[in-house]
Amino acid sequence: MESPADVELSTPAVGQISPTPKGQEIRPVYQGAADQAQEESGDANKIDLEKKHLIYWFDCFKMIFDCCLRAVVRERKAEESMGRFCNEDLSFSLNNNLSSSQDVRLSKHVHDNVHGNIYLDPLFLKFIDTEQFQRLRDLKQLGLAHMVYPGAVHSRFEHSLGVYWLAGESVHKLKTYQGLELGIDHFDVQTVKLAGLLHDIGHGPFSHLFEHEFLPKVLNGSKWSHEQMSVEMVDHIVDEHYIEIDSEIVNRVKEMILASSKFAMDKSAREKYFLYDIVANGRNGIDVDKFDYIVRDSRACGLGCNFQFQRLMETMRVMGDEICYRAKDYLTVHKLFATRADLFRTVYAHAKVKAIDLMVVDALVGANNYLQISSRIQDPSQYWKLDDTIIKTIQTDPDQELKESRDLILRIFRRDLYQFCNEYAVPKDKLENFKHVTAQDIVCSQKSSGVTLREEDVVVSNVRIDLTRGRNNPLESVKFFKDYESDEKLSIPDSRISHLLPASYQDLIVRVYSKKPELVGVISEAFVNFQLKTYGIKAQVHETPEKKKKTRS
Repeated sequence: MESPADVELSTPAVGQISPTPKGQEIRPVYQGAADQAQEESGDANKIDLEKKHLIYWFDCFKMIFDCCLRAVVRERKAEESMGRFCNEDLSFSLNNNLSSSQDVRLSKHVHDNVHGNIYLDPLFLKFIDTEQFQRLRDLKQLGLAHMVYPGAVHSRFEHSLGVYWLAGESVHKLKTYQGLELGIDHFDVQTVKLAGLLHDIGHGPFSHLFEHEFLPKVLNGSKWSHEQMSVEMVDHIVDEHYIEIDSEIVNRVKEMILASSKFAMDKSAREKYFLYDIVANGRNGIDVDKFDYIVRDSRACGLGCNFQFQRLMETMRVMGDEICYRAKDYLTVHKLFATRADLFRTVYAHAKVKAIDLMVVDALVGANNYLQISSRIQDPSQYWKLDDTIIKTIQTDPDQELKESRDLILRIFRRDLYQFCNEYAVPKDKLENFKHVTAQDIVCSQKSSGVTLREEDVVVSNVRIDLTRGRNNPLESVKFFKDYESDEKLSIPDSRISHLLPASYQDLIVRVYSKKPELVGVISEAFVNFQLKTYGIKAQVHETPEKKKKTRS
């Protein structure tokens, strides 16, 4: 504290020294005011300097970001120009979904290597988190193709998630652009997405081999289909896990799963028929199931393709209860079917893949009585336990009744496969009345030889490759529109687009295999005789290589 003696009490005149405590500097009044103004000016300068620093660093960061963005765009364009993958634009799905009413923060998400982040709402997790749906992890999407294409190990689990995602994207697009006009509501959105998720829940082991090649051999006249089993599995999951869901949603989901099968319900009985074309399109074959597997299979096998499904999803439009596409996207639609056909020829029906398929079919047929494989298709509670691991069961079970099947599986792993002899494409003018070639046809065509062929020595594979509509042009069923101001649906014939498009829409390929390497030469000769007898010409492109004809011990 300052004592009274330390302070001079008189009031100073202007210019005089003000009273100051002892020990402090004596300063004129006007000097203090000047210093205060200078301090305030210094603070303002300091603030201006800080602002300049912030602006400088902001400009730096913006420059770096712009450079990175341009680099990414350049890389993306380079990859697209090379046709490296079908759908590198992963932002498509995310941006569209974020615009929907669903708050993604309330959803779980998985990162898919094709579509990026996939968001899963609580309703769908009730189905995903069941042993019946998790079974799809043990069903390879391409069956045994991974024995030829090592990367083709993806499963029906990720394919089902992909179809769920694209189904949601499609219906959201339609709701955004035509929601009021079409009356699309939350019920419709949930139904379409659930149908996409569960469309393959009843699929059998080894892709389509189970229902198309195995079952017909053990069940005469079998009409079993994985679509019908998918419907049964939906009911089984709902009942088994007490899932609370509107019964009307379940019924419509089942109808959508069957929409492209022989069990599809009558068109006139459907409300908002266009919704049934999103997952499994029985009308013209353009659906999100194909969008996903064409992209996913091409990527897994390391094959390039330049089909862009995003273009179709962005521009599609419902007219007269039918999904239509812009006339300018005609070739993009054609590319969908052409790419699918290419995958059949190069992957799904690859000669070596089919050889392995045929061996697995023989192994399953031999093990059927012991393992009761075919009996499981009658009961969903038993069927869900059947998957690709049945091969390991056969391989490791020591029972003598499985010896022949075990030996076949062992031959596959040791690469001692059924030997491909030769093939031919059925002449175009013979397609209409074509009858499947059998092992008996080849054996009966054998001429004199030192070895007598038996039917069990020969395997014939009749491979059908088409554009989804057999011998018909699938684009005849697709409707187009001129522009968004037009209300007229168009059909566009090939002749109006290009003379380079195919004049035929189906291939039938007859392949012959020998179960024993030493019989390749004899079977190849019998196969040539069959062609001459049936068509009057050698329909095969080239002779069987002499190296393959040589007897091997």
